[in-house]
Amino acid sequence: MGSPTKRRKKNDGSSQPVRNLNYFFAKQEEAAKVKNNATTNGETSVAGVANVRREESILTDEELARKLQAEWSREDQRTAVEQTSSSNDDLYAAPSTRNKKDDIKHENDKTNKTESSQTPENPAPRPDAPKQKNTLSLQSTAAEEDTVSTNIPFDQSPLDFEPSKYIADLQTHWAAEGGHATYALLTRCFVLVNSTTSRIKIVDTLVNLLRTIIEVDPESLLPAVWLATNAISPPYIDLELGLGGSAISKALKKVCGLDNAGLKALYNKYGDAGDVAFEAKKRQSFTLRKPKPLTIKSVFDSLVKIANSKGNGSVETKQRIVERLVQDARGAEESRYIVRTLVQHLRIGAVKTTMLIALSRAFMLSRPPDADFEVRDPKALQKLKKEDLTAIYLKNEEIVKACFARRPNYNDLIPTLIEVGVCDELLVRCGLALHIPLRPMLGSITRDLGDMLTKLQGRDFSCEYKYDGQRAQVHCDEKGKVTIFSRHLELMTDKYPDLVTLVPQIRGEGVSSFILEGEVVAIDRATGELKTFQTLANRARKDVLIGTVTIDVCLFAFDLMYLNGEELLDRSFRERRNLLRSLFIEIPHHFTWVKSLDATSADVETVQEFFKSATDIKCEGIMVKVLDNAPSPDLEADYAENLNDDDINSEEQTRSLLPTTPKKPNPKSKSKSTSSKDTTSTNKSPTRRKPLLSTYEPDKRLDAWLKVKKDYSASSDTLDLIPIGAFHGSGRKAAWWSPVLLAIRNASTGQLEAVTKCMSGFTDAFYKANRAKFDPDDDENMNVLRGGKPPWVDYNGGAGTPAVWFQPNEVWEVAFADLTLSPTYTAAVGLVSEERGLSTRFPRFLRVREDKSVEEATEAEEIAAMYRKQEARVVKEDRHDDHEE
Repeated sequence: MGSPTKRRKKNDGSSQPVRNLNYFFAKQEEAAKVKNNATTNGETSVAGVANVRREESILTDEELARKLQAEWSREDQRTAVEQTSSSNDDLYAAPSTRNKKDDIKHENDKTNKTESSQTPENPAPRPDAPKQKNTLSLQSTAAEEDTVSTNIPFDQSPLDFEPSKYIADLQTHWAAEGGHATYALLTRCFVLVNSTTSRIKIVDTLVNLLRTIIEVDPESLLPAVWLATNAISPPYIDLELGLGGSAISKALKKVCGLDNAGLKALYNKYGDAGDVAFEAKKRQSFTLRKPKPLTIKSVFDSLVKIANSKGNGSVETKQRIVERLVQDARGAEESRYIVRTLVQHLRIGAVKTTMLIALSRAFMLSRPPDADFEVRDPKALQKLKKEDLTAIYLKNEEIVKACFARRPNYNDLIPTLIEVGVCDELLVRCGLALHIPLRPMLGSITRDLGDMLTKLQGRDFSCEYKYDGQRAQVHCDEKGKVTIFSRHLELMTDKYPDLVTLVPQIRGEGVSSFILEGEVVAIDRATGELKTFQTLANRARKDVLIGTVTIDVCLFAFDLMYLNGEELLDRSFRERRNLLRSLFIEIPHHFTWVKSLDATSADVETVQEFFKSATDIKCEGIMVKVLDNAPSPDLEADYAENLNDDDINSEEQTRSLLPTTPKKPNPKSKSKSTSSKDTTSTNKSPTRRKPLLSTYEPDKRLDAWLKVKKDYSASSDTLDLIPIGAFHGSGRKAAWWSPVLLAIRNASTGQLEAVTKCMSGFTDAFYKANRAKFDPDDDENMNVLRGGKPPWVDYNGGAGTPAVWFQPNEVWEVAFADLTLSPTYTAAVGLVSEERGLSTRFPRFLRVREDKSVEEATEAEEIAAMYRKQEARVVKEDRHDDHEE
């Protein structure tokens, strides 16, 4: 019989059928039958063997394997007896008058006697005496499951949970694995997180998992965090698994004994690759190789090996690692999450923000055995008022979030946390660093210029052209080394070799190192005419040689965050801008500043003209940024003096829609006007607006930066939505997907919440391409999800169930008339209504946002804020009409 390695190579899932155990063991089983029959009858009955094979062809693989194992065991026993008899012939002579059965018994008795009385006169058996033969045997896939990990109540409140109760048992159980945490511990957390939609429960469960690992096996904390966040490296490090669906399919077929038809049936029924693995593993009761328990470190290391496999033979290497991971997964749940990790869709809702919150709380309550930083006593925290406890939590969260925003790499954050915990020193150690991107500051959306001017009453601000290009973060050190990152933190230095050559030349006198931000725009070098983003997108992305560049670009700088080793984030925008424009050298049509205009809310006409000039040269619109931290005293006085009752009531109406307290809104309120009156009666003094700082706040979307785009207006807003499913078209569109179900993203839970169905704005060519892209009849199409509504989608289904569900990997820009409350759609449910979500009226597709990832789609908080503004404006208009009457 061939070796297991050879069998794997033959059964590679290419064009050969998947064969059952009968095929592989038929020859050995037939030989055993022939030998037995020859011994007893002196000849082989060909007909008898054929009858046996027909009988066994109806057995299941497991029954056949059990039968073969029993026969091989009996054969091994006979062989051992025969070898023992022959090896002892020179010491013991068997009487010829005894029958065969007596001979065997006689020899065994003598052998036992010899072993019990070994002397120089009676030597021990020779070294070539028979030993137990190593044969493949059936192993239970459920053997030695990690019952210690699977019973830990991670979903308790962290203030009640005590990791010390489980440390001794875990260490004992992990001793055989080098003392490292098993993957079962992580799986236990995933199962609990996946079983709830409560954000509080999700955070609590993650906190307790992290605390346990911190106190028992700190070395496994970093890989555990990477695995829980469904990544193995930060975006700016090119480390991708590069696995296709076929690698997972081959592994499942090989390890679980599935054929193509069986795998397809499971996939059509469940859709999710992890759920398919769960079912396949659950049905597999036995395996020929005992699984080696997976540890968190070993799983992470295996993923890194897959990502680093390049060149010839890399496909086979990756395939072997995948098969070993699937094979060593103990139990169905481990298989589910191993496969989901391999396909990079973990779906447990542990988004970046959730993990950072969990880390901040875990290190507030626990520390590694050899650390000495201060931690809080859970019992003492339980005695605090809710407000005081929340304040403590928020302080720690802000520190951890600020560190990760400045240096978004768990490889830097986790080791520092293990050493010093959550403290001010963490901010120093995880500050800005050259060639490591910080997460960019983001601007809030405004409906129109009027909305922008209202928000910035009493403030000095700068209006800047919003160019139709690619946002870039440029790093340059003292030696002139340049790295360029996208807004998604992806490394794109290779895409712009012309900028790499240019950047060291823009340093003025006294400038050694810096980090600046700007917009890279395609440009006609001769005339200075700006070109569209589509033109820029046609530029190659990797391995671009400077001599082959055909699309010229210009870098329009707008901010400076780091200069000569010093962070500038805490300085005002006016000061940062002055440093940028005074210390760097402008090179026309290569490097310059964004065109800007300084103004106040009183300069309405000037701002309108500036906005028009921006759109006339093909800009998207303008960015408006607060210049100073403190309001202008003169402007603030003018604002207070001109603030009339309608403005106060409008602001109060807006505030009344904000969830300022944990109390739920009164479900008995009859109308918005009633709610407004109640709010006005309890809040009679004018509201103070939220302070707007001009500092640079990484990874935050604030009103200190406002976007005013040419396609934003009072009658036509746009949203960046994620297509998640579609329905069969009718009539002329019967062969296409129409309408398409769209969703927003809930940043807190990681869920995609359905918001509308869109069937307007599509061309026939787009319909055809979309139907081909999301083709459910193509079994290899990874853009289609099978098995019903995915667990990460929130949709009530009142408007019908989609005929196909999409893999969420695109962002579409969609215009609409206004927002409405809906019992069908779940977008932003709980933010403006406890029972209803938000939907759009008259949605119209505009374009695919190739420059945006799913993580940058419109969020629940954004659409809720847009709805509040819409309702506040409606109330104001209604009051104005009442006054006129």
